[in-house]
Amino acid sequence: MTEAKRNQEINQRLANLFESNVHLLEDGAAGVLNAARKPAIEAFRKQGIPDFKTENYKYTNLAKIFANENHRRVFAYEKSDVNLHELFQCDVPELDTNLVMLTNGWYYSGNEQLTDLPKGVVVTSLRKAAVEYPELVEKYYGKMADPEKDPLTALNTAFAQDGVFIYVPRSVVVEKPIQIIDLMRGTENTYATQRNLVIAEENSQVKVIFCDHTLDPQDYLVNNLTEAHVGENAVVDFYNLQNQHNKAVNLTGLYIRQERNSNVLTNTLSLHGGIVRNNLNVLIDGEHAEANLYGLALTDKNQHVDNFTFVEHAHPDCQSNQLFKNVLDDQSSGGFTGRIHVGRGAHGTLAYQRNNNVLLTGTAKMNTKPQLVIDNDDVKCSHGATVGRIDEEALFYLKSRGIAEREARLMLMYAFAHEVLQEVRVEKLGERIDELVNKRLRGEVSKCHSCVMDCES
Repeated sequence: MTEAKRNQEINQRLANLFESNVHLLEDGAAGVLNAARKPAIEAFRKQGIPDFKTENYKYTNLAKIFANENHRRVFAYEKSDVNLHELFQCDVPELDTNLVMLTNGWYYSGNEQLTDLPKGVVVTSLRKAAVEYPELVEKYYGKMADPEKDPLTALNTAFAQDGVFIYVPRSVVVEKPIQIIDLMRGTENTYATQRNLVIAEENSQVKVIFCDHTLDPQDYLVNNLTEAHVGENAVVDFYNLQNQHNKAVNLTGLYIRQERNSNVLTNTLSLHGGIVRNNLNVLIDGEHAEANLYGLALTDKNQHVDNFTFVEHAHPDCQSNQLFKNVLDDQSSGGFTGRIHVGRGAHGTLAYQRNNNVLLTGTAKMNTKPQLVIDNDDVKCSHGATVGRIDEEALFYLKSRGIAEREARLMLMYAFAHEVLQEVRVEKLGERIDELVNKRLRGEVSKCHSCVMDCES
């Protein structure tokens, strides 16, 4: 079968799946979610599932993944027969957060009411919010993530039923981070769609932590998309701790729109997972705003992590910084595509991008493509990428000071990773991630941390 024929069959199968189950998708969902479905599936039909020939997906062949999946879809909430809060132990037990859990893309019915939230702050199911806060959801849902521009966004919008909704009113500071545990579980191979919406109004502050985990050894495929509106003078941090088993495919999208004087930090930490694709899109849509994007991926065996970033500077006197690092062992592979666009009116822009990668074996592979598109002259921009081995001179220096070679290599790898880890602005989270990364580099965590399942294949 030719690739074109294969892709055509995938696209038709997914479109047929939508048409056959649209009544289930629409059942109980608010009009704002349902109105977006059919335009989104038409956008998907036009684009099709991406493969290596698709420029933005050239380092991750999703067509190959979707050709081999026939997973069960979760078209309705499935009540758990156990207390998931008791079954699942968070990787960061000392972390004091406002915690909610989602299972297979649905807001968990066993979540406790969050009593420590400031007045006016809402953390709830997106499905519920679309009914109870229709004006807010209608104002922002689908406004940042355009199905016409990305096929995974189109699929997510067509099949979205639930997720988490976070609303922080103007001038409210949420001191305790909001933590979302995304769990995949079940006795069958499962495909989940999750849609999240975060609204931080002017002068507000909030930190959001997404933790992605698997509880069972089945194959999982997740399409998880978050839209975030960051108002004037707002400060918002997004952390994503990805720690799934080797049979999981995790496709994430984060779309952020920033207004003037806002400050955004994202830090994506891929500690474990079979195939991970992260799409990060930031529109800097107001003067004097700042966006900082960081990422670290540690891979081994046949794992694959691909980060795609697009930062759009649309207004003057803004700044963006991007730093992504990979440490690749065994036969693992990685990709990085970073794109910065400075618009014609975005004078005084400062935009920096760097991607550094260390290959620990001759069979590990990394592809990197930093890009700058500048449409005016009054800017300071730079980008760069490196792919190589551990610094032999530094290694020699440490060995000459009496440090054993294995320990010296670990010290250099940890120092390499620490540049990203130090950009975690939640103290207990940063300390725990330091510990997890240290263990991962030492080979003490060869599967998703604290997992009791034998699913390392």
